[in-house]
Amino acid sequence: MAQYEQNSIFEEEKISNIPLAERMRPHVLGEFIGQSHIIYDGSLLCRAIKADKLGSCIFWGAPGTGKTSLANVIANTTGSHFEKLNAVSSGVSDAKKIIDEATRRFNAYGQKTYLLLDECHRWSKAQSDCVLPSIEKGYITFIGSTTENPYVSMTRAIVSRCRVFEFLPLTEDDIKKGLLSALKRDKILSRRKIVLDDDALDYICETASGDLRNAYNALELAVMTTDIEQDGAVHVTRLVASQSMQKKALSVDTGMYYDMISAFIKSMRGSDANAAMFWFERLLEAGTDPLLLARRIVIHAAEDVGLADPQALVVATSALTAFQNIGLPEGRIPLSEAILYICNCPKSNSVVNTLYAAEDSAKNHPTARVPRYLMDENYPRGTEEPDSPSYKYPHNYGGWVEQQYLPDEVKDAVFYVPSGIGQDTGCRQSKNKKDFERQPVPNKWFDGDKND
Repeated sequence: MAQYEQNSIFEEEKISNIPLAERMRPHVLGEFIGQSHIIYDGSLLCRAIKADKLGSCIFWGAPGTGKTSLANVIANTTGSHFEKLNAVSSGVSDAKKIIDEATRRFNAYGQKTYLLLDECHRWSKAQSDCVLPSIEKGYITFIGSTTENPYVSMTRAIVSRCRVFEFLPLTEDDIKKGLLSALKRDKILSRRKIVLDDDALDYICETASGDLRNAYNALELAVMTTDIEQDGAVHVTRLVASQSMQKKALSVDTGMYYDMISAFIKSMRGSDANAAMFWFERLLEAGTDPLLLARRIVIHAAEDVGLADPQALVVATSALTAFQNIGLPEGRIPLSEAILYICNCPKSNSVVNTLYAAEDSAKNHPTARVPRYLMDENYPRGTEEPDSPSYKYPHNYGGWVEQQYLPDEVKDAVFYVPSGIGQDTGCRQSKNKKDFERQPVPNKWFDGDKND
């Protein structure tokens, strides 16, 4: 009996050394959390996995969104051989070894091989090229996992042979589902009496930034570092959760938090530099993620300043980049410069007005045809259309010439109406000045003073 207890203690200690995120890896599709846009009953990806007919693909998304977890599900579902490499530590020789074994296995038993490559954007062209023939012949089914845009960071030869699935940040509901499941299913946590306050759970879900692994790590750290109370329970409070997330807990309730965000945005829109800076600092003191505020500054530069001063967007994006490289506390300085610049800019919302007017028209005319003289002339079009006008090259006419660019269905539509504020004065070369006297289209983002 003593020996059995000793073995049980040893086994629990062994399991506890494995991170919670790894212990909670799904084994079947039913356990997978998130990515409902590609993982749902009847989806292409689900059907392919269940039928063991998944072709080469690339999973692209932020950390903690389920890329490796889904690969783990595929490994447990498929009857094929499964190999795993990390692009950081593997070389051409490692790839060739797997390819040779996959070829032998396919020729001898007809069994194909799945090759999961983590951080696949790190593979060089030579490494990518060595696996291409095996992919084409069907010996290997390639599954790449990357946090970088594969269309930019990977060789075109590999990407063209793969279907790319984008993994989105998980929702707060997804993360909450994962954490509650861990409390019930995990071999370590389920044996403990854990009292997780609702506001502590909400805090972890809100500040995990869509990263389930980050949330798992915070929950595990909170439980393992909190003293057991007299009743044998481990009580995880909001304060404990904030310490485990290594982020300052918001010192305001949810309603007040969103009210302050609203006040910050409206103060910039209203050109009140003092108020904008006050709410900016108040939000930082309350524990708001500075990157959230930086993104709002960038959006505001295009949304509410726009063409009245296009330099505002340059300043805002530069401030965002500077903050990402500097961090707190000095990173507040470039963000403050962007706020002050935007507050002192003339304001024009013609960009969003134009965007949504064009969006409505595009949705209402899905079959609108490109005028014949605007079509690509690099390949034959068949029968020429009689009386079709020729394309007029604007530079042959001093930079501008009157010509129809819209399809016939909306040829008289006007989406962009310059506000006349600052630099938002429209095309100076256009002779059709009457277009600029049209009334602006309604702004779909804002209804009077009701919304942010």
